[in-house]
Amino acid sequence: MVANDLRQRIRDKSVFIFSLVVPLSLMGVLNLALGGLGADSVELKPATVIASNEDGGQLGGALISALDSLEIMDLTVREVSAAAVRQETQDSGADLGLVIPADFTAAVTSGQAVSVQVVEGDRLGIETDVLISAVDSLLDQFGAGTVTAAAGERAGLPHDVVAALGQRTATGTPVLTLSEGTASAEQLSLRGSLVAGQTGLFLLFTVGFGVLGLLAEREQGTLARLKSTPVAPGSIIAAKALVGFILGIAATTVLLTAGATLFGVSFGSPLVVGSLVIGVTAAATSMTFIVARMVRTAEQANVAQSILAMVLGIAGGAFFPVEASGGVATLMDLNPIGAFIRGLGISAGGGGLADVVVPLSVMLGFAAVCTLASRLVPDRGARA
Repeated sequence: MVANDLRQRIRDKSVFIFSLVVPLSLMGVLNLALGGLGADSVELKPATVIASNEDGGQLGGALISALDSLEIMDLTVREVSAAAVRQETQDSGADLGLVIPADFTAAVTSGQAVSVQVVEGDRLGIETDVLISAVDSLLDQFGAGTVTAAAGERAGLPHDVVAALGQRTATGTPVLTLSEGTASAEQLSLRGSLVAGQTGLFLLFTVGFGVLGLLAEREQGTLARLKSTPVAPGSIIAAKALVGFILGIAATTVLLTAGATLFGVSFGSPLVVGSLVIGVTAAATSMTFIVARMVRTAEQANVAQSILAMVLGIAGGAFFPVEASGGVATLMDLNPIGAFIRGLGISAGGGGLADVVVPLSVMLGFAAVCTLASRLVPDRGARA
């Protein structure tokens, strides 16, 4: 019975449409609609700086060289006279204008105050803000040289020693550096959440093909003939449920693999992801037992399955994270789709099987409760 139903479902193109084509298309549309919100970095456009270096010392040239060597963007520095910086910045559409005064090096090395003029271009954007931040950072380093020089003078050091100390502080390599790392937050990225959420949502539709087969055979009269054969009645229901379970496992695996490849996300260990897929598929399949006993026709089953899928999917975060507190939050924590997404977040953060015990327990507990509850629900189709 399982093999026959699977062949029929494979021939029925609606399985591929609702289980694969529609969710993948929706993932793509949502990804385009949300733009670069899920990107880990921002791509900066090429920028231009109009600079004037009137300084006769080394620090003015060092400031321009340091700015020109920024690795975070493609930067072009054009040097003009101080009087032409503002006009040239406006006329050329440059991002920033920079004027370094003639006494810049002398002021820094002697501990005197000095001002560097910055002119913002008309094309205001994130590139201009980044350039201003870079200039501020470099001037802070040069300012440390000013403080060092002032301290040297107060200590009574010779002028040439003070100048050397100030210049070394302003242009030297920092003793302390910051190394940025990434800590696991056990949360999926925006794109990862879209893939996981849509996969869990459409899983609830996919497993419904098993119960639809049962109701179709009931309407066509073939179910009564099957029951008249020496086959245990429970095996018929089990076969239909197994069809939905197999289709759910296959569709979920394909969607996670395709989504991870197309949208550049990773869900972690295949073993952990596989256990989560089995857990959420079991939970979704168990729900079809209740639907099969509450409805009389395949059309009613379609409507009931769609309502349950949308309610559980939206509440579980299939489209966007849902925040709640109190009793509502407790109920949402028992949602198998939400548990599936949380489990994938733990797996993506490097978690193992022991770390996903809670999400797995929620999904398997949901499956057990639905299976037991289905035995208490009157079978409307049998009485029809």
